Amino acid sequence: MKIKILKLNEAAILPKYAHPNDAGLDLYSIEDQEILPGESKLIHTGISIELSPGTEAQIRPRSGLALKHQITVLNTPGTIDADYRGEIGVILINHGKTIFNINKGMKIAQLVIAPVIHAEIEEVQQLNSTIRGDNGFGSSGV
Repeated sequence: MKIKILKLNEAAILPKYAHPNDAGLDLYSIEDQEILPGESKLIHTGISIELSPGTEAQIRPRSGLALKHQITVLNTPGTIDADYRGEIGVILINHGKTIFNINKGMKIAQLVIAPVIHAEIEEVQQLNSTIRGDNGFGSSGV
């Protein structure tokens, strides 16, 4: 599958897989930003993409940033629809206790390409019963 990528800014770095079997392409910041503890900010990547119909791109956190600095994607996974042509932005939040600095060229998130299934919606008067039923949070034990 090919993804067309348009650089909107000279500082933009094309997304790339760090390893051959990676699921996500690394996304890079085009700006320096400071994120205070408890604060979220939109970080610009300077790129827009063209996806094939029937696919989406998901913006997901980087595990190293989450573990070491408590930095994650606020609306994870962020969804980029196949017909969106604007700049990809990443909403990062600082769950840590110290200021976190984003630097130009820094890896800030991952972009995962996935298929999209469109469901046919049917309104019904009741659903089939199951053993689980409507048991939700914590229903399978501690």
